[in-house]
Amino acid sequence: MTRRAPVVVASVCLASALTACSGGGAATDSAPTALNASADLSKQSLTISIWDGYSPKDLPERVKAKLGFDTKVAIHDTNETIMAKLTAGGDSGIDVAFVSGQYAQALNAQGLLEPLHRDLIPNLKNLYPEASQLAYDKGNVFSVPYTWGTTGLCYRSDLVKTPPTSWKDLLEPAKDVKKKITMMTTERWLALPALKLLGASVNTTDQATIDKAKELLLKVKPDLLAYDDTTFGDRLKSGEAVMVEAWDGWCPTSEKNIKFVVPKEGSDLWADTMVILKSSKNKEAAHAFVNFILEPDNHGWVPANILYRIPNKAAMDKVDPKLLESYPTLAEPPSELLKGESLVDLGEASTAYTRLSTEVSAAQ
Repeated sequence: MTRRAPVVVASVCLASALTACSGGGAATDSAPTALNASADLSKQSLTISIWDGYSPKDLPERVKAKLGFDTKVAIHDTNETIMAKLTAGGDSGIDVAFVSGQYAQALNAQGLLEPLHRDLIPNLKNLYPEASQLAYDKGNVFSVPYTWGTTGLCYRSDLVKTPPTSWKDLLEPAKDVKKKITMMTTERWLALPALKLLGASVNTTDQATIDKAKELLLKVKPDLLAYDDTTFGDRLKSGEAVMVEAWDGWCPTSEKNIKFVVPKEGSDLWADTMVILKSSKNKEAAHAFVNFILEPDNHGWVPANILYRIPNKAAMDKVDPKLLESYPTLAEPPSELLKGESLVDLGEASTAYTRLSTEVSAAQ
């Protein structure tokens, strides 16, 4: 099964590509284009860019059968890859892009996104009310959340003497788990456990706080089995690892004795979104596509196949109860998820996290 990690890796600013990285805020040119609700969609076509394995392989055929236009699927591997393409200047050829929330925020700040024409996306009614409360785009003005989740500790309940409840259990590990724990290296997630243990925001730009987080990360480094963003689930299954920092959708809780917990200090709230490019010449088709995805049977493909939560109540209500039993995080209400802190675009301040990651990785 292919599953994509919610990548929020380096500076969203991409200063070489963006001319006025502001770390969010209003778009420089946010006036919506006049659209024709009665447009003949068969005369349009669509190119979307998405991560591999993040949608059904027969998505173009499904769209063609329902909406009558051709859809081309382009694949990007990271947020940085698609950001570079979208901010290179001119028409990227992309109509709809799937990007993480803070990247959507950065694109909007540069005036590159079409404000949503809500009358053309009636299926927005299927979203949980909480889906409009995400800090990077309150009210879903320029983006529609596709998936969302959080980060916590995934562990072997049969191999740890005491079940973890705090980020301290990871950063100041007990003797029985030393050399049997992993952390993620993706910049914002490498810092997250330390920042939360310090009582700080995951979006902090205070250098003194980031330096304290670095001290905690350097102190625990000798006790780690590895830094691992992709195979920690397999390490848990084999018993090589007994506790790992993990995204909820990647914790294999269907396996006996593997549990997931959000530490008491709290965690993040990440979201991957759909955005429509202002440069698109097929905006009616783009809105129809987003509306199509939000149909319960279509959006429900996500939890059933890649085990991520989605902000679509109508779709989540139709998820197989047996799947919810195997993956209890899927069954948690949005109110629990919104206890996490939304990751937002930090603009130029993101370089502080790049430095932290580089210095921790290089330390002997």
